[in-house]
Amino acid sequence: MDGQRWLPLEANPDVMNQFLGQLGLVPSWQFGDVYGMDPELLSMVPQPVCAVLLLFPVTEKYESFRLEEEARIKAQGQEVSTNVYFMKQTIGNACGTIGLIHAVANNQSCLEFEPDSPLKKFLEQSSKLSPEDKAIFLEKDESIRVTHESSAQEGQTEAPSIDEKVDLHFIAFVNVGGHLYELDGRKPFPIAHSNTSEDTFLKDATEVCKVFMARNPEELRFTVVALSKA
Repeated sequence: MDGQRWLPLEANPDVMNQFLGQLGLVPSWQFGDVYGMDPELLSMVPQPVCAVLLLFPVTEKYESFRLEEEARIKAQGQEVSTNVYFMKQTIGNACGTIGLIHAVANNQSCLEFEPDSPLKKFLEQSSKLSPEDKAIFLEKDESIRVTHESSAQEGQTEAPSIDEKVDLHFIAFVNVGGHLYELDGRKPFPIAHSNTSEDTFLKDATEVCKVFMARNPEELRFTVVALSKA
């Protein structure tokens, strides 16, 4: 990821909602915190949920798992719906924005956009592109970059400098056609997980988040947010 670098986006639902609002998403769905993975805390999350974002630390343990997973899928193959919108990440620190794009792009049937939404325009123009070409398209999209920059400075913590090494990474979980997909711009393809449904999606997505946490039990830097109907 040489070349462009952005300021990292904070895992803060208010920042995310403001960011998407500025790009023309009607706030009929909103991001909110998921405070824990047990059934009682999950029951506090407004339903239905159409996307889950996980912010997690990229550790050596995770990196070795990622390479094994990639090799296994390349050897065995997996079924991925052609309806999944997936893009690669080529811009440093842009994983928050790419997570938000993945969340919105794969739920356009239930989300609403303002008439002149820059985000809607971006999704329409990039939908048929390859994951690599979507990444290049994002590099050239000024409206998203400028909105990202202002949102990255909106957080409650001071934004780190652009060159500071950030070892936290955002990924998105979505339900496309009754299948749970993990969308991570650092990976070459979407990761197909279990079957899912609108009713079980939050539980199914957080089960995968638990696996991430179990891989690094000594780590506390995990954040989960859900895109719920407001």
